[in-house]
Amino acid sequence: MCLAIPARIVEILPADMAKVRIGESSTYITASTMLLPEPAKAGDYVIVHAGFCLHTLTDAEAEDSLAALREIAEAACGMPANF
Repeated sequence: MCLAIPARIVEILPADMAKVRIGESSTYITASTMLLPEPAKAGDYVIVHAGFCLHTLTDAEAEDSLAALREIAEAACGMPANF
Protein backbone atom coordinates (compact mmCIF):
# COMPACT_ATOMS: atom_id res chain seq x y z
CA MET A 1 0.00 0.00 0.00
CA CYS A 2 1.20 3.50 -0.77
CA LEU A 3 0.32 6.71 1.03
CA ALA A 4 0.75 9.90 -0.96
CA ILE A 5 1.01 13.27 0.74
CA PRO A 6 0.00 16.33 -1.26
CA ALA A 7 2.97 18.35 -2.52
CA ARG A 8 2.97 21.92 -3.81
CA ILE A 9 4.91 22.81 -6.93
CA VAL A 10 7.36 25.57 -6.05
CA GLU A 11 9.25 25.72 -9.33
CA ILE A 12 8.80 24.43 -12.87
CA LEU A 13 12.07 23.00 -14.17
CA PRO A 14 13.20 22.07 -17.70
CA ALA A 15 12.31 18.72 -19.29
CA ASP A 16 8.84 18.35 -17.70
CA MET A 17 10.23 18.37 -14.16
CA ALA A 18 9.13 20.32 -11.08
CA LYS A 19 10.53 21.05 -7.64
CA VAL A 20 7.82 20.24 -5.10
CA ARG A 21 7.48 20.79 -1.36
CA ILE A 22 6.06 17.88 0.61
CA GLY A 23 3.12 19.14 2.65
CA GLU A 24 4.29 22.10 4.72
CA SER A 25 7.59 20.47 5.67
CA SER A 26 11.10 21.55 4.72
CA THR A 27 11.37 18.53 2.40
CA TYR A 28 11.64 19.23 -1.33
CA ILE A 29 11.92 16.71 -4.16
CA THR A 30 12.07 16.80 -7.93
CA ALA A 31 9.24 15.06 -9.77
CA SER A 32 8.20 14.62 -13.39
CA THR A 33 5.06 16.40 -14.57
CA MET A 34 4.82 14.47 -17.83
CA LEU A 35 1.87 12.32 -16.66
CA LEU A 36 -0.37 15.24 -15.68
CA PRO A 37 -3.27 15.82 -18.10
CA GLU A 38 -2.84 19.61 -17.93
CA PRO A 39 0.36 21.68 -17.84
CA ALA A 40 1.56 22.21 -14.28
CA LYS A 41 2.32 25.60 -12.78
CA ALA A 42 3.97 26.88 -9.62
CA GLY A 43 1.49 26.84 -6.75
CA ASP A 44 -0.39 23.73 -7.90
CA TYR A 45 -0.87 20.91 -5.42
CA VAL A 46 -0.11 17.46 -6.83
CA ILE A 47 0.01 13.85 -5.73
CA VAL A 48 3.47 12.39 -6.35
CA HIS A 49 4.24 8.68 -6.57
CA ALA A 50 7.53 7.09 -7.62
CA GLY A 51 8.86 10.42 -8.88
CA PHE A 52 5.85 11.32 -11.03
CA CYS A 53 3.11 13.87 -10.43
CA LEU A 54 -0.04 11.83 -11.06
CA HIS A 55 -2.90 14.12 -10.19
CA THR A 56 -3.55 17.81 -9.50
CA LEU A 57 -5.57 18.75 -6.40
CA THR A 58 -7.48 21.89 -5.57
CA ASP A 59 -6.18 23.85 -2.59
CA ALA A 60 -9.22 22.69 -0.58
CA GLU A 61 -8.62 19.01 -1.42
CA ALA A 62 -4.95 19.30 -0.49
CA GLU A 63 -5.67 21.12 2.78
CA ASP A 64 -8.33 18.53 3.74
CA SER A 65 -5.93 15.66 2.97
CA LEU A 66 -3.09 17.26 4.92
CA ALA A 67 -5.35 17.92 7.91
CA ALA A 68 -6.56 14.30 7.94
CA LEU A 69 -3.00 12.95 7.61
CA ARG A 70 -1.80 15.21 10.44
CA GLU A 71 -4.64 13.97 12.66
CA ILE A 72 -3.76 10.32 11.94
CA ALA A 73 -0.05 10.93 12.55
CA GLU A 74 -0.72 12.74 15.83
CA ALA A 75 -3.00 9.93 17.03
CA ALA A 76 -0.43 7.28 16.12
CA CYS A 77 2.66 9.09 17.41
CA GLY A 78 1.23 11.26 20.17
CA MET A 79 2.95 14.35 18.80
CA PRO A 80 2.22 16.92 16.07
CA ALA A 81 3.19 15.97 12.51
CA ASN A 82 5.55 18.29 10.64
CA PHE A 83 4.11 18.01 7.15
